[in-house]
Amino acid sequence: MIKKMFLAVLALGIFATSCSSDDDNNGPTNSDLTLNLNGLEALGSDFVYEGWIIVNGAPVSTGTFTSVTFPQTFSVNTAQLNSATAFVLSIEPAVDPDPAPAATKVLRGEFAGNSAAVNTGLIGDFSSASGMFFLRTPTDETGTNNMNDEYGVWFGTPGMPPTPNFNLPTLPEGWAYEGWVVGESGPLSTGTFTEFDTADSSNGFSGTENNAGPPIPGEDFFLNAPAGETFPLDIRGRTVVISVEPVPDDSPAPFALKPLVGTAGNDTAPSTHSFGQNLSSLPTGSVTRN
Repeated sequence: MIKKMFLAVLALGIFATSCSSDDDNNGPTNSDLTLNLNGLEALGSDFVYEGWIIVNGAPVSTGTFTSVTFPQTFSVNTAQLNSATAFVLSIEPAVDPDPAPAATKVLRGEFAGNSAAVNTGLIGDFSSASGMFFLRTPTDETGTNNMNDEYGVWFGTPGMPPTPNFNLPTLPEGWAYEGWVVGESGPLSTGTFTEFDTADSSNGFSGTENNAGPPIPGEDFFLNAPAGETFPLDIRGRTVVISVEPVPDDSPAPFALKPLVGTAGNDTAPSTHSFGQNLSSLPTGSVTRN
Protein backbone atom coordinates (compact mmCIF):
# COMPACT_ATOMS: atom_id res chain seq x y z
CA MET A 1 0.00 0.00 0.00
CA ILE A 2 2.79 2.44 0.90
CA LYS A 3 4.52 1.68 -2.40
CA LYS A 4 1.33 2.40 -4.37
CA MET A 5 0.83 5.72 -2.57
CA PHE A 6 4.46 6.69 -3.27
CA LEU A 7 4.06 5.90 -6.98
CA ALA A 8 0.83 7.90 -7.15
CA VAL A 9 2.45 10.95 -5.53
CA LEU A 10 5.45 10.61 -7.86
CA ALA A 11 3.17 10.48 -10.91
CA LEU A 12 1.32 13.61 -9.79
CA GLY A 13 4.61 15.39 -9.29
CA ILE A 14 5.81 14.47 -12.76
CA PHE A 15 2.48 15.60 -14.25
CA ALA A 16 2.65 18.92 -12.41
CA THR A 17 6.26 19.43 -13.45
CA SER A 18 5.35 18.60 -17.05
CA CYS A 19 2.48 21.10 -17.02
CA SER A 20 4.69 23.76 -15.50
CA SER A 21 7.31 23.11 -18.15
CA ASP A 22 4.71 23.36 -20.90
CA ASP A 23 3.42 26.63 -19.48
CA ASP A 24 6.94 28.00 -19.40
CA ASN A 25 7.62 26.89 -22.96
CA ASN A 26 4.33 28.31 -24.19
CA GLY A 27 4.69 31.65 -22.42
CA PRO A 28 3.02 34.85 -23.57
CA THR A 29 3.05 35.16 -27.36
CA ASN A 30 1.37 38.57 -27.57
CA SER A 31 2.15 41.99 -26.14
CA ASP A 32 0.27 45.29 -26.01
CA LEU A 33 0.57 48.05 -28.59
CA THR A 34 -1.07 51.27 -27.40
CA LEU A 35 -2.08 54.09 -29.74
CA ASN A 36 -2.53 57.59 -28.35
CA LEU A 37 -3.42 59.73 -31.37
CA ASN A 38 -4.73 63.27 -31.80
CA GLY A 39 -6.65 64.95 -34.61
CA LEU A 40 -8.14 61.95 -36.39
CA GLU A 41 -11.77 62.18 -37.44
CA ALA A 42 -14.35 59.43 -37.89
CA LEU A 43 -14.40 57.91 -41.37
CA GLY A 44 -17.35 57.11 -43.60
CA SER A 45 -19.11 53.82 -42.96
CA ASP A 46 -17.25 52.01 -45.76
CA PHE A 47 -13.76 52.65 -44.36
CA VAL A 48 -11.67 51.85 -41.29
CA TYR A 49 -8.29 52.84 -39.90
CA GLU A 50 -5.68 50.07 -39.79
CA GLY A 51 -2.39 50.01 -37.92
CA TRP A 52 0.77 48.35 -39.23
CA ILE A 53 4.18 47.61 -37.76
CA ILE A 54 7.14 47.37 -40.11
CA VAL A 55 9.05 44.14 -39.43
CA ASN A 56 12.12 43.34 -41.56
CA GLY A 57 10.87 45.92 -44.05
CA ALA A 58 7.41 44.34 -44.42
CA PRO A 59 4.05 45.56 -43.01
CA VAL A 60 2.27 43.47 -40.38
CA SER A 61 -1.29 44.45 -39.45
CA THR A 62 -1.96 45.34 -35.82
CA GLY A 63 -5.74 45.56 -36.30
CA THR A 64 -8.46 47.93 -37.49
CA PHE A 65 -10.57 50.48 -35.66
CA THR A 66 -13.28 53.08 -36.31
CA SER A 67 -13.44 54.94 -33.00
CA VAL A 68 -11.21 58.01 -32.77
CA THR A 69 -11.22 58.06 -28.97
CA PHE A 70 -7.80 57.23 -27.54
CA PRO A 71 -5.82 55.55 -26.04
CA GLN A 72 -6.57 52.24 -27.72
CA THR A 73 -4.62 49.02 -27.11
CA PHE A 74 -4.09 46.10 -29.49
CA SER A 75 -2.65 42.63 -28.85
CA VAL A 76 0.26 41.95 -31.21
CA ASN A 77 2.68 39.07 -31.65
CA THR A 78 5.50 39.73 -29.18
CA ALA A 79 8.39 38.70 -31.40
CA GLN A 80 7.13 40.79 -34.31
CA LEU A 81 6.37 43.76 -32.10
CA ASN A 82 9.82 43.67 -30.51
CA SER A 83 11.40 43.53 -33.99
CA ALA A 84 9.31 46.38 -35.43
CA THR A 85 11.19 49.45 -36.62
CA ALA A 86 8.21 51.70 -37.41
CA PHE A 87 4.44 52.13 -37.13
CA VAL A 88 2.13 53.22 -39.96
CA LEU A 89 -1.57 54.08 -39.93
CA SER A 90 -3.62 53.74 -43.12
CA ILE A 91 -7.22 54.11 -44.28
CA GLU A 92 -8.65 50.86 -45.63
CA PRO A 93 -11.96 49.67 -47.12
CA ALA A 94 -14.15 48.10 -44.44
CA VAL A 95 -14.42 45.06 -46.71
CA ASP A 96 -10.84 44.75 -47.89
CA PRO A 97 -9.79 42.01 -50.34
CA ASP A 98 -6.17 43.23 -50.32
CA PRO A 99 -4.04 42.17 -47.32
CA ALA A 100 -1.46 44.88 -48.03
CA PRO A 101 -1.74 48.50 -46.81
CA ALA A 102 -3.63 50.91 -49.07
CA ALA A 103 -1.93 53.97 -50.55
CA THR A 104 -3.86 56.18 -48.10
CA LYS A 105 -1.28 56.15 -45.32
CA VAL A 106 -2.01 58.85 -42.75
CA LEU A 107 0.66 58.59 -40.05
CA ARG A 108 4.13 57.11 -39.64
CA GLY A 109 6.77 57.08 -36.92
CA GLU A 110 10.01 55.21 -36.24
CA PHE A 111 10.42 53.32 -32.98
CA ALA A 112 13.00 54.70 -30.57
CA GLY A 113 13.08 52.18 -27.75
CA ASN A 114 9.49 51.23 -26.99
CA SER A 115 7.76 54.30 -28.43
CA ALA A 116 7.27 56.02 -31.76
CA ALA A 117 6.15 59.61 -32.36
CA VAL A 118 3.89 59.59 -35.43
CA ASN A 119 2.96 62.43 -37.79
CA THR A 120 1.73 63.15 -41.33
CA GLY A 121 5.19 63.68 -42.81
CA LEU A 122 4.72 60.76 -45.21
CA ILE A 123 1.92 62.77 -46.90
CA GLY A 124 3.94 65.95 -47.19
CA ASP A 125 5.77 68.77 -45.46
CA PHE A 126 3.27 71.58 -44.87
CA SER A 127 5.52 73.75 -42.73
CA SER A 128 5.85 76.31 -45.57
CA ALA A 129 2.30 75.97 -46.89
CA SER A 130 0.82 79.15 -48.38
CA GLY A 131 -1.44 80.38 -51.15
CA MET A 132 -3.93 83.03 -52.24
CA PHE A 133 -7.39 83.16 -53.78
CA PHE A 134 -9.51 85.77 -55.52
CA LEU A 135 -13.21 86.42 -56.09
CA ARG A 136 -14.39 86.37 -59.69
CA THR A 137 -17.08 84.61 -61.75
CA PRO A 138 -15.42 83.57 -65.03
CA THR A 139 -18.08 80.97 -65.81
CA ASP A 140 -20.77 83.69 -65.95
CA GLU A 141 -18.91 86.10 -68.19
CA THR A 142 -19.69 86.81 -71.83
CA GLY A 143 -16.69 89.02 -72.50
CA THR A 144 -17.70 91.76 -70.07
CA ASN A 145 -17.66 91.97 -66.31
CA ASN A 146 -21.14 91.20 -65.02
CA MET A 147 -20.39 92.94 -61.70
CA ASN A 148 -21.13 89.78 -59.74
CA ASP A 149 -17.62 88.56 -58.92
CA GLU A 150 -18.50 87.99 -55.28
CA TYR A 151 -20.15 84.69 -56.28
CA GLY A 152 -17.00 82.81 -57.26
CA VAL A 153 -13.69 81.79 -55.65
CA TRP A 154 -10.53 80.75 -57.52
CA PHE A 155 -7.17 79.64 -56.18
CA GLY A 156 -4.32 81.65 -57.68
CA THR A 157 -3.45 85.12 -58.96
CA PRO A 158 -5.86 86.95 -61.32
CA GLY A 159 -4.70 87.41 -64.90
CA MET A 160 -5.34 86.44 -68.51
CA PRO A 161 -5.17 83.57 -67.76
CA PRO A 162 -4.91 83.42 -63.97
CA THR A 163 -1.86 81.63 -62.57
CA PRO A 164 -1.39 79.34 -59.56
CA ASN A 165 0.40 80.56 -56.44
CA PHE A 166 0.19 77.63 -54.02
CA ASN A 167 3.24 76.63 -52.06
CA LEU A 168 2.13 73.10 -51.23
CA PRO A 169 3.85 69.72 -51.50
CA THR A 170 3.09 67.33 -54.33
CA LEU A 171 0.96 64.64 -52.74
CA PRO A 172 1.77 60.92 -52.93
CA GLU A 173 -0.56 58.34 -54.42
CA GLY A 174 -3.74 58.00 -52.40
CA TRP A 175 -4.24 61.72 -51.67
CA ALA A 176 -5.65 64.84 -53.35
CA TYR A 177 -6.30 68.45 -52.40
CA GLU A 178 -9.85 69.76 -52.18
CA GLY A 179 -11.14 73.32 -51.94
CA TRP A 180 -14.09 74.33 -49.74
CA VAL A 181 -16.24 77.35 -48.99
CA VAL A 182 -18.24 77.28 -45.76
CA GLY A 183 -21.84 78.05 -46.74
CA GLU A 184 -24.96 78.55 -44.66
CA SER A 185 -25.41 74.84 -43.91
CA GLY A 186 -21.83 73.55 -44.05
CA PRO A 187 -18.79 73.20 -46.31
CA LEU A 188 -19.31 73.27 -50.10
CA SER A 189 -16.69 71.56 -52.25
CA THR A 190 -15.05 73.43 -55.10
CA GLY A 191 -13.55 70.15 -56.41
CA THR A 192 -10.44 68.03 -55.92
CA PHE A 193 -7.07 68.59 -57.57
CA THR A 194 -3.48 67.34 -57.55
CA GLU A 195 -2.05 70.00 -59.89
CA PHE A 196 -2.29 73.74 -59.38
CA ASP A 197 -2.29 74.92 -63.00
CA THR A 198 -5.28 72.95 -64.31
CA ALA A 199 -9.00 72.90 -63.63
CA ASP A 200 -10.15 70.77 -60.72
CA SER A 201 -12.55 67.81 -60.75
CA SER A 202 -15.83 69.69 -60.39
CA ASN A 203 -17.84 72.49 -61.97
CA GLY A 204 -21.20 71.38 -60.59
CA PHE A 205 -22.11 74.78 -59.19
CA SER A 206 -20.64 76.89 -61.97
CA GLY A 207 -22.44 79.31 -64.19
CA THR A 208 -24.34 79.81 -67.38
CA GLU A 209 -21.95 80.80 -70.15
CA ASN A 210 -18.66 78.94 -69.91
CA ASN A 211 -18.69 76.54 -67.03
CA ALA A 212 -15.34 75.04 -68.00
CA GLY A 213 -13.66 77.80 -65.99
CA PRO A 214 -10.02 78.97 -66.08
CA PRO A 215 -6.96 76.65 -65.82
CA ILE A 216 -6.74 76.76 -62.02
CA PRO A 217 -8.88 75.15 -59.28
CA GLY A 218 -11.96 77.01 -58.11
CA GLU A 219 -15.71 77.37 -58.47
CA ASP A 220 -18.55 79.78 -59.14
CA PHE A 221 -21.71 79.27 -57.09
CA PHE A 222 -24.72 79.79 -59.36
CA LEU A 223 -26.42 76.43 -60.00
CA ASN A 224 -27.55 73.28 -58.16
CA ALA A 225 -27.64 74.72 -54.66
CA PRO A 226 -27.66 71.94 -52.01
CA ALA A 227 -30.38 71.84 -49.36
CA GLY A 228 -29.96 74.71 -46.93
CA GLU A 229 -28.10 76.93 -49.40
CA THR A 230 -29.29 79.81 -51.58
CA PHE A 231 -27.40 80.54 -54.80
CA PRO A 232 -25.83 82.68 -56.04
CA LEU A 233 -23.63 82.41 -52.95
CA ASP A 234 -21.85 85.55 -51.81
CA ILE A 235 -18.32 84.45 -50.86
CA ARG A 236 -17.38 87.69 -49.09
CA GLY A 237 -16.68 87.14 -45.40
CA ARG A 238 -16.81 83.36 -45.72
CA THR A 239 -14.21 80.82 -44.65
CA VAL A 240 -12.26 79.19 -47.49
CA VAL A 241 -10.33 75.97 -46.86
CA ILE A 242 -7.85 73.70 -48.61
CA SER A 243 -7.97 70.14 -47.27
CA VAL A 244 -6.06 66.96 -48.06
CA GLU A 245 -8.42 64.10 -48.91
CA PRO A 246 -7.96 60.34 -49.21
CA VAL A 247 -8.49 58.78 -52.64
CA PRO A 248 -10.94 57.09 -52.78
CA ASP A 249 -12.66 59.56 -50.48
CA ASP A 250 -14.15 58.23 -47.26
CA SER A 251 -16.78 60.95 -46.79
CA PRO A 252 -18.42 63.94 -48.53
CA ALA A 253 -17.20 66.15 -45.65
CA PRO A 254 -13.67 67.60 -45.42
CA PHE A 255 -11.03 65.25 -44.02
CA ALA A 256 -9.07 66.09 -40.87
CA LEU A 257 -6.05 67.51 -42.73
CA LYS A 258 -6.78 71.18 -43.50
CA PRO A 259 -3.38 72.85 -43.94
CA LEU A 260 -4.71 76.18 -45.32
CA VAL A 261 -7.64 78.30 -44.09
CA GLY A 262 -8.54 81.86 -45.08
CA THR A 263 -11.36 84.38 -44.91
CA ALA A 264 -12.60 86.13 -48.03
CA GLY A 265 -12.51 89.90 -47.79
CA ASN A 266 -14.91 92.34 -49.45
CA ASP A 267 -12.76 93.10 -52.49
CA THR A 268 -13.17 91.14 -55.71
CA ALA A 269 -10.49 90.57 -58.38
CA PRO A 270 -7.90 91.87 -59.04
CA SER A 271 -7.57 91.87 -55.24
CA THR A 272 -6.35 88.64 -53.66
CA HIS A 273 -6.91 87.13 -50.23
CA SER A 274 -4.25 85.10 -48.41
CA PHE A 275 -4.57 81.71 -46.80
CA GLY A 276 -3.13 81.19 -43.34
CA GLN A 277 -1.52 78.01 -42.10
CA ASN A 278 -3.67 75.64 -40.08
CA LEU A 279 -1.03 73.09 -39.13
CA SER A 280 -2.77 72.25 -35.84
CA SER A 281 -5.28 70.26 -37.93
CA LEU A 282 -2.60 67.73 -38.90
CA PRO A 283 -2.94 64.54 -36.81
CA THR A 284 -0.07 63.50 -34.54
CA GLY A 285 0.43 61.12 -31.65
CA SER A 286 2.48 58.39 -30.07
CA VAL A 287 2.59 54.58 -30.22
CA THR A 288 3.93 52.50 -27.34
CA ARG A 289 4.83 48.80 -27.16
CA ASN A 290 5.07 46.90 -23.90
